[in-house]
Amino acid sequence: MPATVPLSARLAHVPPTVFSEMSALAVRTGALNLGQGFPDVDGPPSVIAAAVEALEAGANQYAPGIGVPALREAVARHQQRHYGLAVDPDREVVVTTGCTEAVAAALLALVDPGDEVVVLEPYYDSYVAILEMCGAVRRPVTLRAPHFRPDLDELRAAVGDRTRAILLNSPHNPTGTVLTRDELQVVADLATEHDVLVITDEVYEHLVFDDARSAEGHVPIATLPGMWDRTLTLSSAGKSYSFTGWKVGWATGPAPLVQAVLAAKQWLTFTSGSPLQPAVAHALDHEPDWPRALARDLQVRRDLLCEGLTAAGLVPRVPEGTYFATTDVSHLGWADGRELCLALPERAGVVAIPVQGFYDDPHEGRQLVRWAFCKEPDVIREGVRRLAAADLHR
Repeated sequence: MPATVPLSARLAHVPPTVFSEMSALAVRTGALNLGQGFPDVDGPPSVIAAAVEALEAGANQYAPGIGVPALREAVARHQQRHYGLAVDPDREVVVTTGCTEAVAAALLALVDPGDEVVVLEPYYDSYVAILEMCGAVRRPVTLRAPHFRPDLDELRAAVGDRTRAILLNSPHNPTGTVLTRDELQVVADLATEHDVLVITDEVYEHLVFDDARSAEGHVPIATLPGMWDRTLTLSSAGKSYSFTGWKVGWATGPAPLVQAVLAAKQWLTFTSGSPLQPAVAHALDHEPDWPRALARDLQVRRDLLCEGLTAAGLVPRVPEGTYFATTDVSHLGWADGRELCLALPERAGVVAIPVQGFYDDPHEGRQLVRWAFCKEPDVIREGVRRLAAADLHR
């Protein structure tokens, strides 16, 4: 749609976030929420204590727009420690209000009306809204069920002369796919050949499970030869440290790209949670092993959910990372996943997320449903018990 069309009109066909809708349904009906991806338990107590200390010490006014030095330095150390990336904390890191703002600021700063952006589909829902705000043209590369791997020929065909950026998300929400080094190398080769940027959302970077780790696990595309200079890497503390409500994220990359993000961010939130930034710095520096322990725990919960869904006749694709597993519900006779999800609270006392709203093509993903396993084991057990006891057929 042309960028000259008013923003309200461009966004009119973007549906409201399905996460809020389904969570409200869970509250209204008293159903167990196995849909939205927020954990039941907070992150490390030492990090909460660091936030309290910062509050009491007076860190309650505006932080620098680029982020407090302690957090920028901690992010730089994190990138060096985990990935061998040398990052200048004063020029190559900017703190954002969660990864969602980092995505928004990056796209608003770097994508012009009419530019094409290649995106892995199904999308995290904010991508569509922000690309519409930019007046950009989406070029989806669909991760199709049941394996949810990118078709590399489709990827090559999607990148062309009008491509401005490739927007990656790995580990991928909602499918749980972790892109392999070989798949990322194809992206890198295309980015270099066509001189395009890569914007990569890596909020689940540490939540990768053993079956993916055996094949190197999460590989930041910025670590591949020649990719640092054209890559913006985005992440946050929300998922890795179970503080989704804090909304503290960051972007790292070459100084010109980071400065572009900062230029947009200053007109979005201007600055982000002052007392939470030193607490997140504490998390990165003093609780470096906590995300790995969380990933081990989540793998147990993933297996608990997947085994329970299978017993209930909802055989899932076992994810390699993230919080989520996906099932095809076409055998149950519902018109689509949304119809089933609206009926689930009454049928089974459970809420899930229909995946179809994360695709451009209404025929893609219409029979897929996403389930979250970032919940307490007893909640997962009760949820799958209810599903197994219910009649889920139309």
